[in-house]
Amino acid sequence: MADLSFGGSDEENAELKKLYAEVLEDTDSFDNWEKLVRAAERVEGGLNRNSSPQSIAATRDIYDRFLAKFPLLFGYWKKYADLEFSIAGTEAAEMVYERGVASITNSVDLWTNYCVFKVETSHDPDVIRELYERGARSVGLDFLAHPFWDQYLEFEERLEASDKIFAILDRVVHIPMHQYARYFERYRQLAQSRPLSDLLPPDTLAQFRADIESEGPTTVQAGGQQIKADKGELEIEREMRTRIDNFHLEIFSRTQTETTKRWTYESEIKRPYFHVTELDETQLVNWRKYLDFEEAEGDYYRAQFLYERCLVTCAFYDEFWLRYARWMFAQPGKDEEVRNIYQRASMLYVPIARPAVRLWYAYFEEMSERVDVAQDIYKAILVNMPGHIETIISWANLQRRQGGLGAAIEVYKSQIDSTECDIYAKAALVAEWARLLWKIKGSVEEARQVFQKNQHWYLDSKRFWINYLQFELDQPTSAETEQMQYVRIKQVYEDIRRKSHLPPLTIKDLSHYYMIYLLERGTKDAAKEYLTVDQEVNGPFYVQSINKARLAEDNREATTNRRLAMENGHPGVEINEAAIRKGENPYTKYYQQQGEQPLPVNGQVGLP
Repeated sequence: MADLSFGGSDEENAELKKLYAEVLEDTDSFDNWEKLVRAAERVEGGLNRNSSPQSIAATRDIYDRFLAKFPLLFGYWKKYADLEFSIAGTEAAEMVYERGVASITNSVDLWTNYCVFKVETSHDPDVIRELYERGARSVGLDFLAHPFWDQYLEFEERLEASDKIFAILDRVVHIPMHQYARYFERYRQLAQSRPLSDLLPPDTLAQFRADIESEGPTTVQAGGQQIKADKGELEIEREMRTRIDNFHLEIFSRTQTETTKRWTYESEIKRPYFHVTELDETQLVNWRKYLDFEEAEGDYYRAQFLYERCLVTCAFYDEFWLRYARWMFAQPGKDEEVRNIYQRASMLYVPIARPAVRLWYAYFEEMSERVDVAQDIYKAILVNMPGHIETIISWANLQRRQGGLGAAIEVYKSQIDSTECDIYAKAALVAEWARLLWKIKGSVEEARQVFQKNQHWYLDSKRFWINYLQFELDQPTSAETEQMQYVRIKQVYEDIRRKSHLPPLTIKDLSHYYMIYLLERGTKDAAKEYLTVDQEVNGPFYVQSINKARLAEDNREATTNRRLAMENGHPGVEINEAAIRKGENPYTKYYQQQGEQPLPVNGQVGLP
């Protein structure tokens, strides 16, 4: 973010610079952004047409950056539009509204405010009506869309456009929403004075008329006689209106049923808008169940609309973006919609620290034969998260699928040689490199050479040693080759115990793999070795010879035994006076060996 040039007084300028510096220090902090926006709005006593160009430009820039960072804040789009109206007039405010409804297309509040603004600033009913229709397509299905529909009806009432009013109500009565009943009552009332042709489609009207006429003449009482008379047009219309009213009541009943089914979920939505704070688990569970329900209902448009609503509230949750993309992928011919979902999630909402959705986006682009785009996605992730193991593995596998084994290995080599990868990531990548040689090329010996030549670099890496041991354990053998493979497996295990810098608990876990191997594939002497290993990893500390040797400064068991005798059975810590004078903690090695967090130099443990 480039520096801003602020206007206003020296005091205001200093405050803005201070707040802007805080934003730059933590661009993800909503509170810092909000303070900056509020301060910018107060410059020169509140911006207007007479404010200095410098102050106006700075405030616009702040708003633009803020809403680029948090585009789902509908209230700030409204405030920005109001600000532009006071500074530059109708056209500038309208441009902000257009940007706002493009950023958060399903905001009932923003569309309602935009349409009201248009009514107040335009004198062309057709232009206003066109905007309302855009809004209806965007938010009309919302369970709480009644403020928008009320404004639309109010606009048509001002024009005394009764035909338009009835047409709007005819749409609304089919939508499950919070205030469906009052719309139906008004619709039913207006229907009594509307021509029959406005009430139902022509084919349905014709069917009703044919049913009435097929009933034959009516019987009327004339004096003491009953006379059959053909039905007149007025009687037919009266009966048709009765049937149409019953038909409308069936619509009401269906809408009522659909509203009731959704009310279970709608009533549990406590935050229907976007905010940077996390949702509690109850809210997330409710959204999952609501989506399950709407998907099962089978209406594509309602399910899509609910996903869009959900992803305003849950914009930072990759779980829902991935679910949306997978659901959309299952719909025929929706590849562009799937791409749009992945792009919005990757570029605007899901934090880069959770790259899963970006990895799936790369898979999708590879499937779409846009391999270069997929590669760029991987590279972009690694710019922000250098050494991210899952991304590097996915990238290498893409290269293998598209360019062969050599291309995949080049990815691993380049990342292992990179100064931006830490030692633990490199250890995992070496293991994956060996796995490729083993599983894809089929060269067990080359894979073994990769492990052997690199093991001295990664003595601290649990992932490296787990993969190395598992690699040797997984090699197929026969009665003739088992002894040779036993020697290899035992060597890896001994290196883990004696050379690696893994904590005792990790070594204990890996020892169990080796112990299972001894029982399942060992020779007649395996039981003895099994019990010896069991003594070392599961026995009391006094009989753990290797662990005692690892604790001693000179790597000798006898040294630790002497300390045991002096320290009443506890291994204690060997004191190095020179190291203590340098400020080193004498307990550091002990804690590291146990796989625990070392104490600070002052020996005090901080409160969590």
